[in-house]
Amino acid sequence: MSMQHNSPYIVIEGLDGAGGTTQCRLLQSWLEQRGCTVVLTNEPTNLPVGKFIRQVLQDPDSLIGDAVLSYLFGADRQNHLDTRVFPALDRGEIVISDRYYHSSLAYQSLSLDFDFVAKINGQFPAPSITFFLMLEPEISFERVQLRGLPVERFETLDRLRSIAQSYERVIQYCTEQGENIVCIDATQTIDEIHDTICQHVEPMLTQ
Repeated sequence: MSMQHNSPYIVIEGLDGAGGTTQCRLLQSWLEQRGCTVVLTNEPTNLPVGKFIRQVLQDPDSLIGDAVLSYLFGADRQNHLDTRVFPALDRGEIVISDRYYHSSLAYQSLSLDFDFVAKINGQFPAPSITFFLMLEPEISFERVQLRGLPVERFETLDRLRSIAQSYERVIQYCTEQGENIVCIDATQTIDEIHDTICQHVEPMLTQ
């Protein structure tokens, strides 16, 4: 399903520590310097369902299983689109999202059937472009450790290795669905990654 708006909906994806949040902010600044109005958002959101998801991810004793989480992410995503993404695109603004359904496909298919997760997310429209910041799981793990924050459900090395493989499948699946996917080596400098993203986004500004 494609996005029925003229304004670009840009998504940046990748393993934790790949630099997605940094690149979202840099892209926002770059676009605003060009006179664009930009909405920067992320998933899970800080809306009610998204806040609940964050609590679940940080609670090792949570009774919320992975299948239930999959539906919660879907509910948060629908709420996100309805209240933030679609209204902004309708106003002619550019939306940048730090993660989207690609994360659900990658993370939740570790414990659930890929087709089940894909079906839950099948009604959500594809972004205008999705950047995957490609990073070895060992480097991801090192960067997550350096943050010194509590480790979430998905942030063990074995789990990150599985997610990295899962992302490869997601990229293949989404490419086969006709999505506009760009893979970028996330071991490059922040500026090099930013320049590559801008090169792909710039043509969209004149369409």
